[in-house]
Amino acid sequence: MARLTMTDTGRIYLDHNAGAPMRPCVVELVRDLLTRAGNPSSVHGEGRAARALIEAARARVAGLCGVPASCVTFTSGATEANVTALSPLWKAGRGERQFTRLLTCGTEHPSVTAGGRFPAAARELLPVGADGILDVAALAARVQALSAAGEMPLVAAQAANSETGVLQPLAEIARALDGTSAILHVDAVQAAGRIAIDMAGWRADSIALSAHKIGGPQGAGALVLRDAGLRPAPLLTGGGQENWNRAGTENVVAIAGFGLAAELAAAETGGWDEIAAFRDGLERALCHIWSDTVVFGAGVPRLANTCCFAVPGVAAETALIALDLGGIAVSSGSACSSGKVGVSPVLAAMGVPADLARGAIRVSLGRDSGPGEIERFLAAWRQISGRIRQAGAGRAA
Repeated sequence: MARLTMTDTGRIYLDHNAGAPMRPCVVELVRDLLTRAGNPSSVHGEGRAARALIEAARARVAGLCGVPASCVTFTSGATEANVTALSPLWKAGRGERQFTRLLTCGTEHPSVTAGGRFPAAARELLPVGADGILDVAALAARVQALSAAGEMPLVAAQAANSETGVLQPLAEIARALDGTSAILHVDAVQAAGRIAIDMAGWRADSIALSAHKIGGPQGAGALVLRDAGLRPAPLLTGGGQENWNRAGTENVVAIAGFGLAAELAAAETGGWDEIAAFRDGLERALCHIWSDTVVFGAGVPRLANTCCFAVPGVAAETALIALDLGGIAVSSGSACSSGKVGVSPVLAAMGVPADLARGAIRVSLGRDSGPGEIERFLAAWRQISGRIRQAGAGRAA
């Protein structure tokens, strides 16, 4: 298989949490499908062939999650899946459930912290510790209080944070909901392909997935339910596609690529030990270069591929530009729509001082990342961060 970290120009790609390069076999599939016609809602042969591709992909995504295929609804991406799930109205068999409160925390993806379809007055952010872990005791107390008052909370908690890699204790979070009518939605975008997607163990009622995080095409995602009988009211209405759960003609090419990527990702969840060793070596080297390096989320369970760090006095925006000019693609803790680096809401929720948070750099490795790429990054980082700190010291003098 071709390496996924290097491009033909010799650049190094260490930003897999933002988007993984498309797998070569997925590229081949997509290339072939681009030449085919057929609306999957049509009854002719071409339409039936398109429908077959979607249903095959649905089965593959369901296999990644350990649920029946009927529990998978394809979307344009995880943002749409999250917004769909964050609905006050859910269908329960022939009845309905009306949720009155959304409980989440400030380290979630913006599509979750924005509240979905809950009104602003019904959204609450719960505290996280300095390590980025949700305060489960605070969650349990709040859920119990709301339930005692006759309210029905919907809780949203991510499996893994995209910036720090921190893993939330989903089983503990689910236990905090025991004895109540609360349900749990999980943003599992960063977890897919890196840890097992265990909806039963997590006791998650729904999860969101994204194709391009696991080597599939951009423009496809899924809302996956543990029980197809309990589902949110559709976000997009008007057509009967996706069993009336999401109107609009399906993106057949992207969905088919998503399905193939999901099947491959399901076989990879246990093979990250070597990447974890590379990540740990990277962090030791960073702290050797600058002893005041801060690694965010260190000491708690994290994704094996993710390192988020900062060095006091080294602005991320300046460093990212220099690294990019040197042929190395990494990311910052946060990027706003203007493309400028801002203070990460994730790090702010963890109580990280703004001056330090502005220096956050995220290195996220892929399965094919190797020591050569890490060594080249470290050499560049030593030079670039040294120049920035020296310039800062000169201005201070």
